[in-house]
Amino acid sequence: MSEKKTVSVKVLNMAGEEVGKLSLNGAVFAVEPHKQAMFNAVQVEQANQRQATAKTKVRHEVSGGGKKPWRQKGTGRARAGSSRSPIWVGGGTVFGPVGNQNFTLSQNRKEHQLALRSALSLKTPKDLVVVNEIKFEGKKTKEFVKMLAALKSEVKTLVVVSEIDENLFASVRNVSYAKVVTTDNVSVFDLLNAEKLVMSEAAVKEVEEALK
Repeated sequence: MSEKKTVSVKVLNMAGEEVGKLSLNGAVFAVEPHKQAMFNAVQVEQANQRQATAKTKVRHEVSGGGKKPWRQKGTGRARAGSSRSPIWVGGGTVFGPVGNQNFTLSQNRKEHQLALRSALSLKTPKDLVVVNEIKFEGKKTKEFVKMLAALKSEVKTLVVVSEIDENLFASVRNVSYAKVVTTDNVSVFDLLNAEKLVMSEAAVKEVEEALK
């Protein structure tokens, strides 16, 4: 997909009715997807979410083994000094995780922005829905589900808004196939993992400003 100057999309309201048109910045929403940048971004995100709490006991941490199993010579068996040796069942672990592993990775800002633009471009225009405003008067999950149905987004959906208020947070909390994030918390993984991308007009402007 070659880069375009602008991409025109429909603007809908929460009832799924067209209320206007919006020209998207092609430098953000219509670039040639860079697969390696997206792969690196997902790898960094998932690596940095690892808790690294796995821990195994080494030889001196396993209980028991204080007594020599049998005398050194004369038994015909291999010599053994402890039943907690790594070669014994129930013995300590050799080279196992020690509980302080560091899986942290990083990605420079320029490449990360390229990855975000690439992921956004994969959604535009086929799987991108722009809504003029996403706002609820109360904490109504039913209303949120109704909105997704009107927007033909009853699949795994990422909703991007400029601000999450209490009503929106409560309305989406129990919808298993939808996730709502603010523009400063959009991840490449979430974009690629979603089948549909729903963005408010305000969110589109903020993303374009951040990634242009």
